Amino acid sequence: MTVTEIKILETAIAIVIFFLARIVIIKLIDRTVDKSLLQKTRGKIIKKVLKILLATITIIFILTVWGVNQSELFMFMASVLTVIGIALFAQWSHLSNITSGIIIFFNHSVKLDDTIFIIDKDFEIEGRISDIGLFFVKLKTKQGEEVSLPNNIFLQKMIKKKID
Repeated sequence: MTVTEIKILETAIAIVIFFLARIVIIKLIDRTVDKSLLQKTRGKIIKKVLKILLATITIIFILTVWGVNQSELFMFMASVLTVIGIALFAQWSHLSNITSGIIIFFNHSVKLDDTIFIIDKDFEIEGRISDIGLFFVKLKTKQGEEVSLPNNIFLQKMIKKKID
């Protein structure tokens, strides 16, 4: 086999692995959504984030196979991430909320329509969870108000869950 044929074979294998991993990830998220009775839109958001991450890893691998200099690739990726960081301004906050949203999706005991009580020394909140998004958890209070909590703050608070 020539070098070009080997590169084509490695690229094809990477693409097959990408699609297989994508199918596995989608099935895992769908199973989690069905088992936990979570909102379908939450599953769509998590799928989208993981698909983008998987595609990025696959593209970087394929570029490496085809001989893109790793130092140039690293410099390009660092430049792109810098521009994204500046564009988002508060990048750490956004990434923290996205990561917290994923943690809430897979591991937190609260679900939609649960009534919870957030214990806070300054401002205690009781309400029903109306939405769990990528950045915010929204509560509907007894007074009919909607309270939005950033996901990273929601994870840091002590929460009492009302069990019916």
